[in-house]
Amino acid sequence: MELLRKKKLLRLCLFCVLCPLIFENPRIVHAKGEEDFWIGKLMIKSGGKFLAAAPGDDADNPGLGQDGRAEKVELQGLYSYASCLIDADNDRVLFERHGSEPLPMASTTKIMTLIVILEHASMDEIVTVSKNAAAQPDVQLNIRSGEQYRLGDLVYSLMLESHNDVAVALAEHVGGSVEGFCALMNAKAAALGLSDTCFETPNGLDAENHHTSAIELSKIASYAIRNPEFIKITNTTSYQFNELTTNRSFSVTNKNRFLYMMDGAIGIKTGFTGKAGYCFVGALKRGEHTLIATMLACGWPPNKNYKWSDTKKLMEYGLEHFRRVPFKERAVLLVNGKETASGEFDIEKERITIPVTGGTADFVAAQPKGEIPAPLLLADWEQPSIEVSYLEQLDAPVAKGEVVGSVTYYIDSVEYASCFIRTVEEVPEIDFWYCLRYVITKWNSGVQ
Repeated sequence: MELLRKKKLLRLCLFCVLCPLIFENPRIVHAKGEEDFWIGKLMIKSGGKFLAAAPGDDADNPGLGQDGRAEKVELQGLYSYASCLIDADNDRVLFERHGSEPLPMASTTKIMTLIVILEHASMDEIVTVSKNAAAQPDVQLNIRSGEQYRLGDLVYSLMLESHNDVAVALAEHVGGSVEGFCALMNAKAAALGLSDTCFETPNGLDAENHHTSAIELSKIASYAIRNPEFIKITNTTSYQFNELTTNRSFSVTNKNRFLYMMDGAIGIKTGFTGKAGYCFVGALKRGEHTLIATMLACGWPPNKNYKWSDTKKLMEYGLEHFRRVPFKERAVLLVNGKETASGEFDIEKERITIPVTGGTADFVAAQPKGEIPAPLLLADWEQPSIEVSYLEQLDAPVAKGEVVGSVTYYIDSVEYASCFIRTVEEVPEIDFWYCLRYVITKWNSGVQ
């Protein structure tokens, strides 16, 4: 008995000594070795958070947050004041810093310049150079007033070496004037749903109301690279051509270093002015990723290489942390506020049955009328969800195609897409004439 009492006393003493150590050292997760392994089994709570956990629990994994999801990886060390990374397959923003702030964008303007040219002119048209175009400041091809060029030649000068005189010559030819061409540029921006973008020049030289944002410039580039002709021009290494009346020859070389920096690089355009600083928009296609990275105000001389460093960081961030997955595969499904297993409710096939009061039928069928978002790039720390909401009771009459609910797709509580739930049939109201027809039908069928 005395021996047993001493053992109990020893255990009590050990407990009294070890408890303060554990509480005073919340970083302890588990102790190594068989003798003190039991310490790791103590779950010590402080303010609702586990400070120590058994080996294998989430708290033993520094990459997991409190909800079991991976902790967000923050992108550090960028030089640019404004930057953005988007998934070009759907224009979803994967990263941004000051991404919505309107800023001057220098010669990245010429992305929209080329879009408008490709959509409003033919490559075989002849461009005659005006005095205004020939007088534009550097960077210049040094075209001369009265000279004539094939439009399909000048677009290489525009994009490979960013010649300002060529931009104005093309703008005057396509739009009738610089102002007319800028009106076409702004109309295209509006058609793309851009609200923070305004063009006053076709070449990107500083002007009072000439600006865009990193996010919107990324979306312009995303639209541009869907045109094979745009890709062909901006990815050309070098190009030679001649003036048509004097046969004066020219050779232009692509100044975009990003084309040679990363596998799958597509381009697109550099830029610099004293007001805008160094700017760049780059695109990359590799496997399941098609990414657009944009930098505005990315340093001033002599720091012209900052934009290449930032572009590579942004692209590597997207490649490393985002994987393309079906939306439903990761989503939490809520049906009228209740979490539901995806197997119990198939959004693509499910017909919702809603009770109807006072109708010729007791129920009406309804279905979501819209496509489920295509698989998209998601990071491990992002949580998609689907909220299905619909009326649980209807009063007749109910029309076919009537909106009775909605399906909303979220990523971390931010709405990504939505569609309506509509009835697929009508249910008339029971009225006098319906009752009369019912009685007559029953009478004629011999039913008393």
